[in-house]
Amino acid sequence: MKMISRRDFMKASAVVGAAGVLTACGGSSSSTAASSTAASSAAASSEAATGSANVGVCIYQFADNFMTLYRTDLEEYLKDKGYSVTIVDGKNDQNTQTEQINTFLQQGVDVLIINPVQTTSAQTIVDTIKPSETPIVFINREPEKAVLDSYAGKCCYVGADARQSGTYQGELILETETQGDINGDGKITYIMCKGDPENIDAQYRTEYSIKALTDAGKEVECLYEYLDNWDQTTAQQDVANALAQYGDKIEVVFCNNDAMALGALQSIEQAGRTVGKDIYLVGVDALKEAVQNVVDGKMTGTVLNDDVGQATAAADATQLFVEGKDVEEYYWVDYVKVTTENAAQYL
Repeated sequence: MKMISRRDFMKASAVVGAAGVLTACGGSSSSTAASSTAASSAAASSEAATGSANVGVCIYQFADNFMTLYRTDLEEYLKDKGYSVTIVDGKNDQNTQTEQINTFLQQGVDVLIINPVQTTSAQTIVDTIKPSETPIVFINREPEKAVLDSYAGKCCYVGADARQSGTYQGELILETETQGDINGDGKITYIMCKGDPENIDAQYRTEYSIKALTDAGKEVECLYEYLDNWDQTTAQQDVANALAQYGDKIEVVFCNNDAMALGALQSIEQAGRTVGKDIYLVGVDALKEAVQNVVDGKMTGTVLNDDVGQATAAADATQLFVEGKDVEEYYWVDYVKVTTENAAQYL
């Protein structure tokens, strides 16, 4: 039996959901996952003349595991549409990214796709680009609505509502046998491994994972929040310190992404703890290694941050700009809970 890759699986899902292509909503999270016809038309679009549009793509950092998946998909879909694509690494430095944006403007690219290093710099980015009238597709890191409004008709955001991912993390804990209260004292005690504090995804995942518990009537206690900046090694060190300090008091480890969850798992195992037995662990992104850990019972669950769906939607929004068609302000792609029951399909 031939195994289908995660990307091909999700592209197939996109074909099934083609009727919902680029479903837009004005700021709320209610869209189909992987909503695009790009996958079904790939063969035809690949015959288009290469260079029919020049697209510049700014990624905040190539070293990010999730953005590696995302940019690989994005480049594929843009090239399928016949566009010339240049992707640059911001190296997690806003000054570097700003220089890259200016270079793209000097080159006269037709559309800029930007994954900002700092969302607080999004308005400055728009102000820099606006005089050239170059359209912008912001991806993955959501700017304030006022930023998009300031360049109306020429600027949009493609992403997933991080409140949903946080809520799903909380629900994964509520769906366990003990509903997170392993020691049965009526209270869920946890630690939180957080991403970039300026990133709205990190903020919402931190807030809404716990809100899901309290909305369900659970009493919670945060033992400590660690600023691990999406980094696996940093999370590993912090969780090791937490386990040494708090021991069995830690019932749940929440991580804003899977990279940090993988680091946390290393320390959990080194401390002699067992996920699913005396501790729970959840992440976000559905990285292959994390999904395998869910299958193997080494993680409680993760949440699919649909790189295929988002890349497809970003490529389709880019096409609308290239063709001079109307573009909505927001395009949302749903997250998906990944559990032991469905994890195998995401490998």
